[in-house]
Amino acid sequence: MNEALPWLVWLLPIIGALLTPIFAKIGDKVRDYLAVLFSLASAVSAALLLLSNEVIHSTVEWIPSIGLQAGVLADQLSIIMANIVAWISFLIMVYSLGYMKGEPNLTRYWFFMNFFIGNMQLIVLSDNLLQLFFGWEGVGLCSYALIGFWHTDEKKYWVGTPVEEGGRRAWGREQAYSPSHAGMKAFITTRVGDSAFLIGLLILYTHSKTFSFTQLAEHTEWASSLASAGLLIPVTILIFGGAIGKSAQFPLQEWLPDAMAGPTAVSALIHAATMVKAGVFLVARIGPIFYTAAQAVNAAPLFFEAVAWVGAFTAFLAATQAVVGREIKKVLAYSTVSQIGYMMLALGAAGLVAEETAFASGFTAGFFHLMSHAVFKASLFMAAGALIHACGSKYLSDMGGLRKVMPITFFSMLLASASLAGVPPLSGFWSKDAVLASVLEAHTPYAPILFALSVATAMLTVFYTFRMLGLVFFGEKGKLGLEHKHGLHEEAEHHLGEAPKVMWLPYTILAVASLVIGLAGPFVETSLHNSLEHYLHEYGFEAAHKGFELNLAAVGGSLAALAVGLPLSYSIYIARRLDAAKIVNSSKLLRAIYIFLENRWYLNTLYYAIFVDGLLSFARIIWRGLEVSVIDRLGDATASASIIFSKAGNWFDRYIVDGFINGLAYINVRFSRLARILQTGVSQNYLLVFAVGVIVVLIILVLNPSLLLR
Repeated sequence: MNEALPWLVWLLPIIGALLTPIFAKIGDKVRDYLAVLFSLASAVSAALLLLSNEVIHSTVEWIPSIGLQAGVLADQLSIIMANIVAWISFLIMVYSLGYMKGEPNLTRYWFFMNFFIGNMQLIVLSDNLLQLFFGWEGVGLCSYALIGFWHTDEKKYWVGTPVEEGGRRAWGREQAYSPSHAGMKAFITTRVGDSAFLIGLLILYTHSKTFSFTQLAEHTEWASSLASAGLLIPVTILIFGGAIGKSAQFPLQEWLPDAMAGPTAVSALIHAATMVKAGVFLVARIGPIFYTAAQAVNAAPLFFEAVAWVGAFTAFLAATQAVVGREIKKVLAYSTVSQIGYMMLALGAAGLVAEETAFASGFTAGFFHLMSHAVFKASLFMAAGALIHACGSKYLSDMGGLRKVMPITFFSMLLASASLAGVPPLSGFWSKDAVLASVLEAHTPYAPILFALSVATAMLTVFYTFRMLGLVFFGEKGKLGLEHKHGLHEEAEHHLGEAPKVMWLPYTILAVASLVIGLAGPFVETSLHNSLEHYLHEYGFEAAHKGFELNLAAVGGSLAALAVGLPLSYSIYIARRLDAAKIVNSSKLLRAIYIFLENRWYLNTLYYAIFVDGLLSFARIIWRGLEVSVIDRLGDATASASIIFSKAGNWFDRYIVDGFINGLAYINVRFSRLARILQTGVSQNYLLVFAVGVIVVLIILVLNPSLLLR
């Protein structure tokens, strides 16, 4: 029975997805509740895995010709991750019953939601890279379908602020996108990372002859083979490219903010339980393998340096953009990109330690922050969806003063936001502190720079988090300062109030869970550390058996971030003692910085200029310079030459071939007519001719008698 559980965790949601069209024929409510029930069954199966004290590795034949097997690997890492994915997904599915109520095309919605969950669990529980890649592509397909769920592209579903509503252009390009555009953008951008991932894993297979995680860990000869070919670092970086795409890390981060064009429940699923967490999990799964492989061949830990730097820079980049965000979901999206950067930073720092026994600290920090973030970010997104439903607007400028009319949502968002900001003793404080501590333990001359970036990001996180809370729940409705004002829908004015219970219960449970995890923070972190240390021991790592300890420098960095970010944000957006518009407009430099950040560092525009406009311009150049000027002219010349040759052939056929044939026919006709003159059919004529012939012969003989002697 235990061996069947890991299979059930990922198969049940996929089966539920496939049965959704059949359930829809029975009735809408049957379809909706059974879709949720299948996600619950998956979550229960994942929970039962926690009761097992052993690693479950089950395989079946897949491609016997090359000795490839399909299998599931339920170890400490995958069991914890599977439960995070399953239970948060289940709560989001429950939330969807209220949030998506009355929407058309719900059969398609429930199909892709369950299919999304199933493919994410396939990633988590796969025992080999190739099978994982199938789940990897599955979540990519589902994200495309769900981000573009409102494919009719009505303006109310667009993400970003259109120019006619006060939005700005960046280098002449509007920064608002339709759902179908956003879905395609996510699909294409992540395909870049996926292509790198596929190339990397295929090169890895050619040198290792296996996709299995356990075999890659047990037999590291492939590392020597790759190193001798100069491919060890390129292969690891290529595989990391897949994680960069899926987890929206620099330079492939621009798809995620625009993915907010999808329904809020989809946003919560992508940001908290699936998709973006897939990249972090991939690094966590392959990180220990690459570490031991690099140690075996004495290779530089460039893979982990790349992971750490990409994570640190992405965390800072996205945090600066969240500071000026106008839409509540986009602020949370930038926050996700930033917090995923923290996770990558910790996993990268894990591989930069001086001693192998210290690897588990950074590894645990990254995974602890993944778990903490999944809980509070799912809560924040679902609460944001309730606010959007109540106000009829996605803009922070249309909100304000809602703590009195939506007290449960205010309570939930306060807890979850405080956890995001790293306020002690909530879960985010402990996990972020662990990340900062892991950076300080990194054995690299760049550790101080990485730590400074991390603390600066933490300060920005505090600022934009309480800015969001202030704009939504404090002050007067719709009164902002700097941000553009969007009028509330008139009908929404009459429906301001708490969300239905089926919506507020899931995000309240998660907000309280963030508090509970925080109150038990040291115990949770120690338990997680011991569990993951046991997992790492299976990959050959020595156990340090460290108890919980606080890094005072890391705590100081966290508290310094709170001390700077909280008072400033409180004064501007909660107490309203300072005017944000006056502060920004008081200096041309500050105004320029504000516009620079609002325009996303112009990176999004740059990508469009290069990869969209640039490719279209290149296509036009090729069309004009090659197709029109060369290919079309060559085609025209070929056609003209064909016509000339055809005419020449026609002349030759008509005057030479036909002339010769006709000439022969003419000669035959003339001879025939001549012969017809001789052939009269009168016997007297024949006797006359015969007589003339005899006379002619006689005359010849008389004239030349010598002919008789021959």
